[in-house]
Amino acid sequence: MARTDPHNRTRYWQAAAIPGLTLLHADFTRHDYVPHSHDALVIAATEAGGSEFKSRGRTEEATESRLLVFNPAEPHSGRMARSRRWRYRSLYLNAAALAAVTRAVGTVATPYFAANVFADADLVSAFLALHRALEPGNDLLCADEWLAASFGTLLRRHATEGNRVPSAPRDQPLLHHVISLMQAAYAQNLTLDRLAGEIGVTPFQVIGLFKRGTGLTPHAYLTQLRLRAAIRQLRAGQPIAQTSASCGFYDQAALTTHFKRAYGITPLQFVRAQSAAVATPRNFGQ
Repeated sequence: MARTDPHNRTRYWQAAAIPGLTLLHADFTRHDYVPHSHDALVIAATEAGGSEFKSRGRTEEATESRLLVFNPAEPHSGRMARSRRWRYRSLYLNAAALAAVTRAVGTVATPYFAANVFADADLVSAFLALHRALEPGNDLLCADEWLAASFGTLLRRHATEGNRVPSAPRDQPLLHHVISLMQAAYAQNLTLDRLAGEIGVTPFQVIGLFKRGTGLTPHAYLTQLRLRAAIRQLRAGQPIAQTSASCGFYDQAALTTHFKRAYGITPLQFVRAQSAAVATPRNFGQ
């Protein structure tokens, strides 16, 4: 749901695949939050500008380099103060969503944070990426991956129970088993839970296993498999729209986006080049 006024714009929606997780994208030029609390864990990352907030009797600032975290039922307020703009993204996790997060990272206790502000640029980037990945219509595996990676890192670094987040295994046979599954089922709607369940680890651990063993995340590795399959099918003359569906891409636009990011050209450019090569055979020696 989107709402606009002359000074403030907001969008608010429910994450499709994660019950209990709601998201807000706000762009404020004049707005004050009265003291309030949520029955959810709140994570907020600033995209531009900033604001001033008060919690636990302290006044602090939200900036692009700081991640804000408020425990469930923790009162806080906010105001624009010296800033002329505050564009930010926030996530609200109720009990169901928190349970999903703790399962994904392999902890058993509900996380608690002893501070509200963490000057952690990597985490700010990770949570902004997670929020964007949870926009409607995006790849579910990508969203799952950012969810496990961002919260796993947050809990490990800053939660009071953070040291209980298990590390990724170094077992190459486990990695090869998951890769074999991907190679056989790349066109399916694979989830991080399924990949992790195949080898008995958490989603957070399977991300670390892939990064250590391949240099890529599971989603990035799967995308490469799908792109290679798309090239094979395009060379065989299969239409682009049919290729995108049969290779596991959300739609033709998604195939085009990933194809251009990887190779610098679009699938249509690739097909036209293949057609031109077939239509103009080389006559050597003339």
